[in-house]
Amino acid sequence: MKLYEPITLAMPLAKWIGDFIRENGRLPSGEEVREAMKEFGLEESCLDRGLAVYRSRFLIALVFARNENLIIDVISSSGELSDALEVIAYHDKKIEAFVVEILPTNDLEYEGNIGIEPIILDEKSLEPESSPVLGHFEEDNGGMFLVIDGETYERWREGEDVTTCPICGGELAWRGEKAYCLDCGYGVKVVRK
Repeated sequence: MKLYEPITLAMPLAKWIGDFIRENGRLPSGEEVREAMKEFGLEESCLDRGLAVYRSRFLIALVFARNENLIIDVISSSGELSDALEVIAYHDKKIEAFVVEILPTNDLEYEGNIGIEPIILDEKSLEPESSPVLGHFEEDNGGMFLVIDGETYERWREGEDVTTCPICGGELAWRGEKAYCLDCGYGVKVVRK
């Protein structure tokens, strides 16, 4: 997995949180997030009463784990905030669901269109009520790709337009199992098991 920009950590992290909730019926604890961040290749820099700081060569992640909320800010290590993202997970008692969202910290840069559908899981059945397109990022000679599995692709194809980029909302051009977005520069690759 390549972690160059905040989106390259935010999407796999949101997917991990969603999978964790489906398996355990609750939000992950601070310690569980800590282990996941290490598995993503980040180094722990600071841990202090509800706040943890992780870093890699290109990214810094601030984790705030509180009872019913989990907030993770992902910032470029250069300090540039224009592409910073926030992964928020919470239990929404009003709609009786767990929600995991990826939000831009700078609405002006993203103009309110980041393209990423939130994960919404029914609190009782833990079944998805949304169809986000999430995965991890890999780089090959064709560029940087969001890698998704066949199940995610089929769910996406049934519910949404597969010519819309799941990252930025731009237009995708498909060539076999790969798609390229002319707007954000990322691609999508389907890997079937």
